[in-house]
Amino acid sequence: MAGRTVRLVLLVGAAALASGSQGDREPVYRDCVLRCEERNCSGGALKHFRSRQPIYMSLAGWTCQDDCKYECMWVTVGLYLQEGHKVPQFHGKVSLNAWFWSTVFHTRDTDVTEKMDYFCASTVILHSVYLCCVRTVGLQRPAVASAFRALLLLMLTAHVSYLSLVRFDYGYNLAANVAIGLVNAAWWLTWCLRNRQRLPHVHKCIVVVLLLQGLSLLELLDFPPLFWVLDAHAIWHVSTIPVHVLFFSFLEDDSLYLLKESEAKFKLD
Repeated sequence: MAGRTVRLVLLVGAAALASGSQGDREPVYRDCVLRCEERNCSGGALKHFRSRQPIYMSLAGWTCQDDCKYECMWVTVGLYLQEGHKVPQFHGKVSLNAWFWSTVFHTRDTDVTEKMDYFCASTVILHSVYLCCVRTVGLQRPAVASAFRALLLLMLTAHVSYLSLVRFDYGYNLAANVAIGLVNAAWWLTWCLRNRQRLPHVHKCIVVVLLLQGLSLLELLDFPPLFWVLDAHAIWHVSTIPVHVLFFSFLEDDSLYLLKESEAKFKLD
């Protein structure tokens, strides 16, 4: 027991010097996975694993190695709790974003599904910036909106290319998305505040932007899952559902306003 305590303390002290997630750098975890794979993932033991594996896990591509990583994660978590340490993060997340790839990724975590989830999330953020540009500038200057769209596509291509061909850097990906998200929020808020007297419905947009910025803290300030089921990422996904309903309501009101404005201008002409 004392030996385990020393190892855990040393690992906690060295965590800031290493890359990746603390949990999967833990030697106890690595040794456990190695032993589990040697014991269960070859020969007759592998056949036994496959014979008792639920069909839904087999269809999701869950392998014996995945099962070992999952089981050893909980073994390591138990050791950390037993020794009074905070629960570590594993594989960049503590439990098992557009929405389709987010669903696929959270159903089966692989390199491909993870990349598609991250890339689609970046696309959504950039599309929101483009939508803001169209609403605030593009209606009067379509050429500016078109040029801005080309710039955003170039940025997305460079972002995806770097993460795919050079290095999948989680820190860079997070920093890039946060930076674009802040630009998006500042742009929307500035436009809303300038037009709040003329357009009463922009208060919905203000609420949406502030809520999304606040809820994004769930992505940045990670914590162990509540009841070992709901982690910060899962709670973030659930909490953004009503926010998108409110944003749709804003878009509906704004579209009706623009339609009435267009009809009034047509009558004057």
